[in-house]
Amino acid sequence: MDTRLNPLFTPWKIGKCEIKNRIVLTSMGGTDLFGWMEKNHFDKEGARFILEVAKNNAGLVLPGCQPVYNPMFGQWLHKNKKMYKDLAEWMPEFHRTGAKLFIQLTAGFGRSFTISSMMEMLYTNPLLRVLSKPVMDLDRITASASPSPNRWSDKVPSREMTKKEISQMVEAFAESSRLLMEAGVDGVEIHAVHEGYLLDQFTLPYVNKRTDEYGGSMENRYRFAIEIVQAIKERCGNDFPVSLRYSVVSKTKGFREGALPGEDYIEVGRDMEESEKAVKLLQDAGYDMLNCDNGTYDAWYWAHPPIYMPENCNLDDVEHIRQFVDIPVVAAGRLDPFTAAEAIKEGKLDGAGFARQFLADQEWVTKMITDESEDIRPCILCHNGCFNMCHYKGVPNDQDLADSLHLARCAVNAETMQWNKHYIKKTDKPKTVAIIGGGIGGMEAARVLKLRGHNPVIYEKGSELGGTFIAASAESYKGKLRDLLAWYRRQMDKLGIDVKLDTEVSNPADLHADEVIIATGAKPRRLDIPGFGKTIEACEYLTGTPVGNRVVVIGGGLTGCEIAYELALNGKDVSIVEMKDDLISQKGVCLANSSYLREWFALHKTPVYLEAYVKEIQDTAVVVKLKDGTEKSIPCDSAISSVGYIPAPIAGKGHGIHVIGDSLKVGNLRSVIWGAYETAMKI
Repeated sequence: MDTRLNPLFTPWKIGKCEIKNRIVLTSMGGTDLFGWMEKNHFDKEGARFILEVAKNNAGLVLPGCQPVYNPMFGQWLHKNKKMYKDLAEWMPEFHRTGAKLFIQLTAGFGRSFTISSMMEMLYTNPLLRVLSKPVMDLDRITASASPSPNRWSDKVPSREMTKKEISQMVEAFAESSRLLMEAGVDGVEIHAVHEGYLLDQFTLPYVNKRTDEYGGSMENRYRFAIEIVQAIKERCGNDFPVSLRYSVVSKTKGFREGALPGEDYIEVGRDMEESEKAVKLLQDAGYDMLNCDNGTYDAWYWAHPPIYMPENCNLDDVEHIRQFVDIPVVAAGRLDPFTAAEAIKEGKLDGAGFARQFLADQEWVTKMITDESEDIRPCILCHNGCFNMCHYKGVPNDQDLADSLHLARCAVNAETMQWNKHYIKKTDKPKTVAIIGGGIGGMEAARVLKLRGHNPVIYEKGSELGGTFIAASAESYKGKLRDLLAWYRRQMDKLGIDVKLDTEVSNPADLHADEVIIATGAKPRRLDIPGFGKTIEACEYLTGTPVGNRVVVIGGGLTGCEIAYELALNGKDVSIVEMKDDLISQKGVCLANSSYLREWFALHKTPVYLEAYVKEIQDTAVVVKLKDGTEKSIPCDSAISSVGYIPAPIAGKGHGIHVIGDSLKVGNLRSVIWGAYETAMKI
């Protein structure tokens, strides 16, 4: 192991609980031990993930947040005694790993609860609201500190939570904690004065307008969180550790409006001055640790950093706040292990929090220890599999029900939290399988086939493996994507997969193979408009075609916006033309990712033309028809086309032929990898 990482592997204490090292798995929805958005039970899938992480050298493990009042079916967590018995029977197996387990308990989501179109219908229809109440009482679930708008929907506002409901919550935290302690759990973490969840909503002035003892002064606004820890300590004793998930600064300008890194703004939530006082107040109330980041759901990219956010984006603020408490402090959010180790060495930090990297590779800490870092499958911060709650103008959470109910899956690792259907099963009939196309889909299929015992052979017409992912990972800020490409190329070498570069195949029948996988990807869509041939296709730009200083990007989906962002970072004068009424108006892109780009373009006054149609591309301008029917000529030196792709298989389906990835249906990296995995499992 690189000696610079040594500080990460030193012991520390939370209260009287000793942790073997400084690596902390921070909570993610879907990795719960008592189920996620379902009737509470001991969740074997969640337990498997937690155990894998613990076996692979994490010091402190926190499963996904567990509502003390379940949004589904209105269950109180402490009422189901059987699951605590099941947990107690499992705890010795967990503790044999040497890790410690804190269960994260949440008061809920309040105005941050993700509302879907179906939920809007349930709430706005009086009859359906009554009928659905026993299953999903939206009025109760979304209640907040004060009446306020929901983050996702204008149709399901939040009412003020009653003092009786607060008291019930406090009791539920205390009793759930007692049962967890008796089951052998090492501590609990309270969720959360963090990310704009319910407890945080009570602390934030722009949400909390109460005039009773839970509103007004700082002491009153933090009273709910303080009563919880006091009740737990009274029920469980002072030696039972209680951590708090905490956002140092809200980074929020208003409802549904965040503050970007480096932006000059007026804080409406918790600023650093208040935070310096609040952490002392919370420590004195009884909290034994602060597990920290920044942001709210209104500034979601701080707590769920996309690829555009700076590495270690929360670290400076967490290091600052540690000076005001005597209890341990953990930082999370795009944290680099080497940077975290240095901060711990210098006494600026106590623990290093990591989350989604564990979804991509549960063994990454072990690989770091054993000098196998090149074999760590990287998280690329896409949120496609783990947290793809999508939102755009006029549409609440646009997410498939399967994704809502099964968070914590991973776009780049088809197996994570899907072990029941994605697993390596050895074949008893080895076959030679030709794979036409050496992009990510082709390489994933080859990897799985080889692990199963087949003989895959990749035929790639280009001079290197990667396909369109070479272009997709080209922007300056996409280092993590380039790491993934390097990982795949390394797996091809390690597994000894036969790769034939500079080899174009036009007829699969010419190959001497038992079966054939078509992974030739997609081709750019072309618009039937005058001058379209003058455009530079998105992948052409990304792989080196030069552009002028003034650039119009045609297409405001994710690819177009990422290209426009890269152009702007490079000092280009860029404009975006999009026919829909919002940028990145597409399913599968997490709001944390899309809101960053939308707000970045707004902050930097990037011209964005929505509901605009391109009429003509001229040598020095793009002519568009605007929403009001008028035409506008946008001057430019170059126009980049990013208007989508269509499948481009070299052959259709037939006996022994399998079409995968974008060759079959244009999707995203998740659909490519998962589809390739599933196809390879069927052969």
